Amino acid sequence: MVNEEKVILMTKLASYESHEGKKDIPIINYFKGDYIGFQVLKSVIAGTLSFFALFGVYIFYNFEELMQDIYKMDLLQFGKSIMIFYLCSVGAYGVISYVLYASRYSKAKQSLRHYYSNLKKLAGMYDK
Repeated sequence: MVNEEKVILMTKLASYESHEGKKDIPIINYFKGDYIGFQVLKSVIAGTLSFFALFGVYIFYNFEELMQDIYKMDLLQFGKSIMIFYLCSVGAYGVISYVLYASRYSKAKQSLRHYYSNLKKLAGMYDK
């Protein structure tokens, strides 16, 4: 005879494995610090590339004005202001990505903990 409780639990486990488990299991294969550090590093690199792309677009858009004022402006101060803006934007992006990926890691760990407890419950049902 079919045990309805086993079927429900097995269905929940199979559903988790095919949907959320595909994302959670690769995350948990890393240590927490390694996962977060790697993701933040990727975010900082992407933020740097984005900043320089946007800066290039800004330079091309304002090229005529920049060429007219290049002898009047303080280039050292301009460079410092660009560097400060770069550090602030990439730093903020890094902090946001740190919080986001730490949250994702803890959610994945909690989901897998629940999954493993359901697996133990299912194994206990088979032992009976």
